[in-house]
Amino acid sequence: MKVNRLVSIIMILIDKKRISAKKLADMFEVSTRTIYRDIEAISMAGIPVHSTTGVGGGFEIMENYKIDKNTFSQAELITLLIGISSIPNDIKSKDFTNTLAKIKSLIPIDKVETTNLQTEQIHIDFSHWTGNRNLENDLSTIKIALQENSVLSFEYLNHRGNKTKRQVEPYQLVLKSSQWYFQGYCYKRNDFRLFKLTRLFNLKREKITFIPKKYQQPLLDTTKIMSKLQVTIKLRIHQSIMEQLLDYCDYDSFLKDDENHYIVNFPFIENDYHYGILLSFADRCECLAPLHIRTELKRKIANLYQIYEI
Repeated sequence: MKVNRLVSIIMILIDKKRISAKKLADMFEVSTRTIYRDIEAISMAGIPVHSTTGVGGGFEIMENYKIDKNTFSQAELITLLIGISSIPNDIKSKDFTNTLAKIKSLIPIDKVETTNLQTEQIHIDFSHWTGNRNLENDLSTIKIALQENSVLSFEYLNHRGNKTKRQVEPYQLVLKSSQWYFQGYCYKRNDFRLFKLTRLFNLKREKITFIPKKYQQPLLDTTKIMSKLQVTIKLRIHQSIMEQLLDYCDYDSFLKDDENHYIVNFPFIENDYHYGILLSFADRCECLAPLHIRTELKRKIANLYQIYEI
């Protein structure tokens, strides 16, 4: 997270006399270009960072400079605290408490109460409402592998249920939509791949190390791709599942049909996942159009009936 990284860089620059962009990039597992942007942001915040080129060069804060309680505005401190507190518990390091304490020490005494109150107005929780598989050990293994450039080996289950053995160079942990992934270079595919942690088993950190390749960022924003695949279908739903459908479409998509039912224009992609969404609503949802999707649903329902027929 950028906010956490900026604060950490500031603390490192205060503690150390000088540190190179390359070393900072390695510490935070980002590119040197990202570090240069971070340093620019720190300088714009009013902290005098000096750059030295050549052998032994790097970044350092001007001698005798000390961060005082006026370095950050109250709004900036609140932003920092919200950013730090939103880090998921399962990846917090032992330095988390220390970092949080250092930020809180910058709050003027007369503003502590209001700052704490405003910080608590936004709470970010990535955990599921219901229990899910404990990934803490796997996350710890991946974090160590990232720090030490160690190859990971594991068995991976694809969306069709086929299991393959993989050896992968890890490059980045990703939390998206409450699900953990890691991006790495897969030796089996000879390319970068995004792996979902709940699909991998028997994760091990090998003694083999690697020299990092030019990093390829994972494609996380698939809005444009999905919009090209999406079609709009017409559903008739019972009002009891209206709340669930609001996760997928706007309230304007609902048209009252009778006292207990709505007609809904629903965004749909023709794959097993989206058919599964419709089937999960059981008899509280009927697909009215288009005909070929309605027909496919009937086929899937008939196959399901055959499984449970006595």
